[in-house]
Amino acid sequence: MMCMTAVLAGCSAATDMEQQIDELYGKMSQEERIAQLRSMYMDELFDEQGKLDEAKCRELIPNGIGHFSQFCMQQPRDPNELRDRAAAVQDWLIKNTPNGIPALLHEEVLSGVNTLGSTIYPQQIGQACSFNPELAEQKTVQTSTALRKMGGVLALSPMVDVCRIPSFNRLEESYGEDGYLSAAMGVAFVKGLQQDDLKKGVGACSKHYLGYGGGGDAEEKVLMEEILLPHEAMIRLAGSKVVMPGYHAMRSEGSEKGKVNSEQFATAEVENVKCVANSWILQDILRDYVGFDGMVVSDYTAIDQLPLESEKGEVNSEQSATAAVVQKAAMAINGGNDVDFPHGANYKYLQEAIDQGLVKPEVLERAVKDVLRQKFRAGLLDKDAYLYSKEDIKLDSQAERLTAYLIAMQSVVLLENNGILPLGSEKGKVKSEKLNILVTGPNANSIWAMCGDYTYPAMSYFWKKMEDVADRDNPFIVKLLDGMMAQKPVDVNILYSRGCDWTEDIETKYSELGDERAWEYEILHRKVDSGEKADKAEALNMASQADVIVAAMGENVMLCGENRDRQGLRLPGKQEQFVEELIKTGKPVVLVMFGGRAQVVSGLAEKCAAVIQAWYPGEEGGNALADILYGKISPSGKLSVSYPNTEINEPICYNSSTEKDPRVQWPFGYGLSYTRFDYANLKINGEAKTSDESITLSFDIKNTGKMAADEVAQIYISPTTDDQQIRPIQLQGFARVTLQPGETQTVNVKLWTEQFGFFSNNGQRQWNILPGKFIVKVGASSTDIRLQQDITLKGEPVVKPIREHYLSVTK
Repeated sequence: MMCMTAVLAGCSAATDMEQQIDELYGKMSQEERIAQLRSMYMDELFDEQGKLDEAKCRELIPNGIGHFSQFCMQQPRDPNELRDRAAAVQDWLIKNTPNGIPALLHEEVLSGVNTLGSTIYPQQIGQACSFNPELAEQKTVQTSTALRKMGGVLALSPMVDVCRIPSFNRLEESYGEDGYLSAAMGVAFVKGLQQDDLKKGVGACSKHYLGYGGGGDAEEKVLMEEILLPHEAMIRLAGSKVVMPGYHAMRSEGSEKGKVNSEQFATAEVENVKCVANSWILQDILRDYVGFDGMVVSDYTAIDQLPLESEKGEVNSEQSATAAVVQKAAMAINGGNDVDFPHGANYKYLQEAIDQGLVKPEVLERAVKDVLRQKFRAGLLDKDAYLYSKEDIKLDSQAERLTAYLIAMQSVVLLENNGILPLGSEKGKVKSEKLNILVTGPNANSIWAMCGDYTYPAMSYFWKKMEDVADRDNPFIVKLLDGMMAQKPVDVNILYSRGCDWTEDIETKYSELGDERAWEYEILHRKVDSGEKADKAEALNMASQADVIVAAMGENVMLCGENRDRQGLRLPGKQEQFVEELIKTGKPVVLVMFGGRAQVVSGLAEKCAAVIQAWYPGEEGGNALADILYGKISPSGKLSVSYPNTEINEPICYNSSTEKDPRVQWPFGYGLSYTRFDYANLKINGEAKTSDESITLSFDIKNTGKMAADEVAQIYISPTTDDQQIRPIQLQGFARVTLQPGETQTVNVKLWTEQFGFFSNNGQRQWNILPGKFIVKVGASSTDIRLQQDITLKGEPVVKPIREHYLSVTK
């Protein structure tokens, strides 16, 4: 009875909200309605002394405004000043606009709040290697709490593109190549950020919908099963209410062109349409199939980039330029996009589009109500609305730094180790009284080894051209050299010389892709100045005095990130040649690679004593790496991508085959430890019904080594025959287990029978669970399967309109 009461109460609350939205919409003028679909930068409303300019407010936002774009990152400001600005603007809107509707203030929070002084957590690609959704959720709870205090109610994060092209310049923002892992981490991100209550948490935004990072051109089955999966799970499991379409174009089958089945999908010749105006993905799939009832927002300048439906020659007058903008606005809103970021430059002309019959009134009503619904859900229109905090706001607390450290510690992946690590271990010891370690390389003493794209330093350097951002020291970013000096044992002596630069020449390639604000030669044609001399002779001389060399190599803010491509995936510049010269000294070299994607080191890695992939490990990255190198903790990260041994500019994914891919040096799910783990006692019922909701299994893991460590056990499902319509191998669960030496733990997993199913479309989309024999596999990586057992599903085929369960449950 209590459950039914709760359901009825929820329905009543939703009905009440919809009634309030209808009433508010009815009271709004057309100018107010269109204003809700636009955004601007808040700084435009303040004078040089930082005071709100009410004359500007009356001029620019007399009918209110829907949104404020990236309100935290525009200038380096104290969080209390940001809060005061947010408070001033919101108070003005409430008191001086016709219906007193507050704005949605948004910011980027991929690796923490994008503002000066905020905690810088590890980049997403690294966090995915932790296989730890609980820690991911803890991070975004902290992020959400900080942003909400400053007045932020919406985050344009997370990015859950399933990225399978190793060279993709934004791969670092993703959770890697696997749809299931991306869904698990994405759901955790949303749960933490929204805190189960949008009135106190921060709304999440699922991006870049659909297939921007790869897969947008895949066959429908792959698109719906894998590329859509993270977005779908975040919406249906975690209540994500905002979606951002990607910059790219993709197929446009939909209501206007008629539905097609999966077989027709593969051969149909249809027009590619930019996602921001693509009704097939925004209406047919997102709203009608997935059941999304939230707000769709454009990526910055995406509507500007829409090609005109008909070319009328060169635009040579203000009138024809306006006509073009009107047409683009109509294309986007008709396609299903609600909000125009960052300025609302196109939606400014929506009334003209309506007057010309290009946009129907009901389309405008849908978009405005989607925005109002988000504001109601966030509590902005409540009498006791939580618009900002009145307390003294402090960023980067010890608790936040600890979370950053733990994520970094679990994100680092040990790829090779001949026994040299941990430094000072029995195998790695030298005969001298002190262990002399040379730390060298362009990423040894630089914050750019720690900060990925969409962190405040990276965004300020790239977009704002703030060359001095590395010197601000707020928050304090622990570099590799810092960590190795601070954490070193008493019998260790550290030598340091930079040795080489990232590159000798500018390697960043200019291209007109993504956000057109970056289509500026001056932004892309830059080389990071480390402020430090790179003396190769000095470094090689120190190498002769050292017992071990730690070479910190890889990318930086200008060599990886949005709109930033370079010549290839091998180490940039002359880094590889420098490492070769270090190896020739005869001293063991530990290669530590930083960056936002896998870097090809075949032919070099084999000569190194150890190889570590550190990604961009955040503000505590130096401490985490030092603790791993010195053996205070064991590495436990597992690769969230297939690590190539050659240049690859096409999709690659472990789930395409169970055979070894000759292009892959280290497989998905792989990562070494300082100890060993035994797997045993897989228990699973050999039979189940297709109509059963779930299947349980258990297995044991034992730490057979001498050091406490975590192991990430992975559960995969494979077919037994070629005609079964599932991938040759597919991750369907994982468990991070902490074990003391000699300790054994039993892992219990609930797999949903839907996880043995597949998508089909024979005129109607559906999820199918068919009888048949499958293999459940438990492994230390996608190629290191330790246990496996057949399971047979019996019974009639089960057909569902859409999945209800997505993620297995581990205990």
